[in-house]
Amino acid sequence: MSYQVIARKWRPQSFNDVVGQNHITQTLTNALRNNRLHHALLLTGPRGTGKTSSARILAKAIRCPNAVDFVPCDKCDSCIEIAQSRSSDVIELDGASNNGVDAIRDLRDSVSYMPSSGKYKVYIIDEVHMLSTSAFNALLKTLEEPPPHVIFILATTEVQKIPQTILSRCQRYDFRRITIKQITEQLRKICDGEKIQAEDEALWMIARQGDGSMRDSLSLLDQVITFANGPLNRTNVVEILGLTSRALLIETLEGLIARDTQ
Repeated sequence: MSYQVIARKWRPQSFNDVVGQNHITQTLTNALRNNRLHHALLLTGPRGTGKTSSARILAKAIRCPNAVDFVPCDKCDSCIEIAQSRSSDVIELDGASNNGVDAIRDLRDSVSYMPSSGKYKVYIIDEVHMLSTSAFNALLKTLEEPPPHVIFILATTEVQKIPQTILSRCQRYDFRRITIKQITEQLRKICDGEKIQAEDEALWMIARQGDGSMRDSLSLLDQVITFANGPLNRTNVVEILGLTSRALLIETLEGLIARDTQ
């Protein structure tokens, strides 16, 4: 059986799993409860903060026939297909590799078709800022007047590169960098779940190095676990991250200050 990296194994499957973005997950949940979900959403923020995961969770919540209070069951065909990126009614487009006008025209042509099941088709465009000017222009009219069965979710790390005409047609959600404390707590939860012994200081150092990105922190955790081949400690982290004595001193002092202020 092939190894599954921690970031994928522990990818959030419901809004309750999304760390550090309660202001967004609560708003989206309320929008679903009150039938006030906008037809075009723009998720912005630093990398690794939960944008794409939240987009997929929202798609599951919209389409899951067994959802209780819009919490997807993760067992039905719809949830499984979305989680495995093979749903015909949840179409994901990578703006970095499909940034031309032809890709958006194909998307625009497909929105008129009804979903194969359920009420909605969901289009997720990741790294949407990478689209060309002509591609944005092709998307504009569809965003303005989409069919009632279509919801667009756009995600970007560089919102300043998106034309104002697109921004004005979307409801914007700003994801924040995740705090060191929140990342450390999640790392502890994962280590406990994986039955990996880890010192608190080691996890804090990994979280600090992740710079507000849960995905980057989990990638570092994966590296340290492989390197240590046993319990995780401060020495493991220093060696794998290549921290110098001076850098380590700064890390430690900043950590003490941060703990006093949190």
